[in-house]
Amino acid sequence: MAADPELRPPVALLAHAVDEPGRSAFWPFAAFSPEWVAVRWALEHGVPARFIDLPAAHTLAWDAELPSAEGESEDTEGEQVRVDPLAALAGAAGYDDPERWWEDVVEHRGAGERDPFAPFEALAEAMGALRERYGAGGRPRDLVREAQMRLRLRAARKEFGDAVAVVCGAWHVPALRERTTVTADRALLKGLPKVKADLTWVPWTHRRLARSSGYGAGIDSPGWYGHLFHAPDRPVERWLTKVAGLLREEDRIVSSAHVIEAVRLADTLAAMRGRPLPGLGEATDAVRAVMCDGSDVPLALVHDRLVVGDVLGEVPESAPAVPLQRDLVRRQRALRLKPEALERELELDLRGDTDAGRSRLLHRLRLLGVGWGEPGPSRGSTGTFRETWRLRWEPELSVRVAEAGGWGTTVAAAARARAEADAAAAGTLADVTALAERCLLAGLPDALPAVMRALADRAALDTDVGHLAQALPALVRSLRYGDVRGTDTHALSAVAAALAERVFVGLPPACTALDSEAAERLRGHVDAVHLAVGLLGEALGSAAAPVPGLDGSVPPVPEGVGPDRGLRGLRGRWRAVLRGLAGRDAVVGLVRGRAVRLLMDEGEVGADEAARLMGVALSRGTPPAEAAAWIEGFVGGGGGMLLVHDERLLGLVDTWLTGVPAEAFTDVLPLLRRTFAAYDPGVRRTLGELVRRGPGGRGGTAVRGLGVPGFGAEPDAGRADAVLPVLRLLLGTATEEKHLTGVGA
Repeated sequence: MAADPELRPPVALLAHAVDEPGRSAFWPFAAFSPEWVAVRWALEHGVPARFIDLPAAHTLAWDAELPSAEGESEDTEGEQVRVDPLAALAGAAGYDDPERWWEDVVEHRGAGERDPFAPFEALAEAMGALRERYGAGGRPRDLVREAQMRLRLRAARKEFGDAVAVVCGAWHVPALRERTTVTADRALLKGLPKVKADLTWVPWTHRRLARSSGYGAGIDSPGWYGHLFHAPDRPVERWLTKVAGLLREEDRIVSSAHVIEAVRLADTLAAMRGRPLPGLGEATDAVRAVMCDGSDVPLALVHDRLVVGDVLGEVPESAPAVPLQRDLVRRQRALRLKPEALERELELDLRGDTDAGRSRLLHRLRLLGVGWGEPGPSRGSTGTFRETWRLRWEPELSVRVAEAGGWGTTVAAAARARAEADAAAAGTLADVTALAERCLLAGLPDALPAVMRALADRAALDTDVGHLAQALPALVRSLRYGDVRGTDTHALSAVAAALAERVFVGLPPACTALDSEAAERLRGHVDAVHLAVGLLGEALGSAAAPVPGLDGSVPPVPEGVGPDRGLRGLRGRWRAVLRGLAGRDAVVGLVRGRAVRLLMDEGEVGADEAARLMGVALSRGTPPAEAAAWIEGFVGGGGGMLLVHDERLLGLVDTWLTGVPAEAFTDVLPLLRRTFAAYDPGVRRTLGELVRRGPGGRGGTAVRGLGVPGFGAEPDAGRADAVLPVLRLLLGTATEEKHLTGVGA
C-alpha cells in the first residue's frame, strides 16, 4: 500500500478492534518521518522492509493486567517518572529546548567527515548512559516492545545476513544491542492479550503531528521540518520567502528587500548565538523584527499556517476501509464536498439539489457522532432554506466513522438505525423532540415512525409542564422544514398540537408559589411556547384540521365549521391562558407581567387595559419585590420602547419607583438594573430624557415624543414611504408587484 502513488503523507496507520472500533490506535507518518523515508527507499530499490514493533493486535488489547517486566510490580509503572531522553541530554548540555539542541548537534552538523555513522554512534552512546541510569525511563511496556524488536531483528539477520538496517527511536538502540536470549525475550511476550484487529490508512495533518495536539511523540514545528526535508538548498532563504508570500496574501506590505534583510539578520543571530546555521528560532526572530514590525499578531499567523501547517494527507480508494467509509467517500465526491484540515465556512441554499444533499449528509453524520461540520447562524437570512456550516476534518473522525459502521453500510442506513436506537433510549421528552428535528434535517423520513412512537409515549407519560414546554418549540420548528425539504410532517403536526394542548392545561397551576430562579425558567418557557404557537400556525396554515389526539386520530369537523377552526381555536386557547395568567394574583409577578406584555404585542390588550393592569400590579398593597418582578416581566426583553412611546406606562413605573420605601429599595434594585441594562443605549438615553423632563401625560393619554430628541409630534408619512422600495426588495415582493402592474396595464 505504501507504494501507491496516491498515498500522500501525512497519513497514519489506523488500527482498531473489529468488535470494538472505538478501541483504536494511530501511527502517524509525515514525509520527513524516518520510517516513511526508509520504507519509500526500500520500495524504490527493491529491498524488503518489515515492521518490527509489537503487533497492533497486542497493543489494542493492552490493559493494566499485563504481566510486569523484570520483577516490577504493577504499581511501579504508575509511580515511575517518565524520562524525556532528549530533554535530559539537552539539559546536560545547557539547553532548555530539546529541539534546538537536536538541531545544533545533529541536524546542522551533517554527517561525519570520514564516518557518516559517527553522529549515530555518539547518540547511541549517550542513550546507553541514560538507560543505565534510568532503566526503562518510566516506560515498562517498552521492555516488552523491545523484546519483540529483538526477535524480529534475529529473524531478519537469519534471512538476510548482517546487512540489516534498523530505523527506530534512539532510545531503543541500547536495548536492541543488548545481548539477551531468545527464551528470555519470548518469556516477556508470553501471555500477552490479543484482539482481532483491522488496519487501514487514514489522512493525517501536520497540526495533529504537533506535540500541542496531545500526540506524545509529536514535534513543535512539523511544517518547519517538512520544509527542511523538501528544500533542495538555501532552506532559510526559501523559508523566509514563503513567510513573505503568506504575509502578502494577508495584505501586509512585505517586499523582496524585507526578505533580504531578514536573511541577513537570521545569519547574524546564528553567529552571535554560536549556532552552526540559522534555525527556526533565528528565522522567527528575524521575521518578527523585519516583516512584522515587532508585533506577535502576524507572527501567530505564520506559526499557525507555516510552522505547524494545515497539510492534509491523501489516501487512495484501494486502501482497506469499512463499507460506511467507502459510501461516505462516494457521497463526498458526488456532492463535491472535499474534506479539508483548515476550518472553512460553507453557505448552503437548500432550494438547490446539491446544497440540499450536502445538508442532509452533514446532518446524518452528526446523528452518527461524526462531527465534520457544526451548524452556525446564517448570515443575511433567517429563513429555513439557508444554512451555514463550519467544516473541519480531523483525523479522529476516521475512528468515529469506523465506530458508526456497526449501524449500517451506507450513511443513510446507518443514520436511520442510529436515530431509531436513540429514540428508544432517549431519557426525556426534550431529547426525543430534538431527535425528531434532527431526523427531518437529515432527510430521514423512514426513521420518523419510530421517533414519533417514542415521542407520543413520552408525551403521554410526562406530567412536568416544564418538560412539555421545553419540548414543544423544537417540535414546532421541525414542522417548518416540510416545505423546503419536501418532508411529510403530518404525524409530527398531530403530536405538536396535542402537546400544546397539554401545556395550556398544565401551565397556570405551575406558575404559582415559585422562587426567583424557578420563575425565571418558567418565564422562558412561556416565551418559548408563545413563539411555538405562532410558528405552529404558520406551519399548519389555513388547511389545519381540528386538534388531533396523541394517537393521531382526528375528530370529525362539525357542520358549518371551516377547515381552520381548529387552528384558530388553538391560538385562542393560548390567548385565554395568557389572560388567565395576567389576571391571577397567585401567579408570580414575573410571569404575570410577561403575560400582559405578550397579550399587548398580539393586540389582545390595548394601552388602556395594560395601564390598568400595571396600576394594579404597582399598587401600594403589592410587595416591592413582587412589583419589580412584574415590571421585569412586562418591559424586559426589549420592552423599553413601550415606555418611550407611552408615557402613561412610564409615569406609572416612575411613580411606583419613587414611592418604594428606602428599606426595600436595595432589594428591588438588582431586578430593575437587570431589566433596564438590557435596553439599547439609545432607548436608555431617551428614557432618561423623559424622566428628567417629567412625563407629560401621566394618568392621561399618551404624549408622542413631546420634547424628546428624535421624535416628532406625528409620524412622518413621507419618510416612512421612502423605505418601502427597499423593504419590498428584502421581502422579495418587488418583482411580483411589478409583474402584477404589467398585467393590469
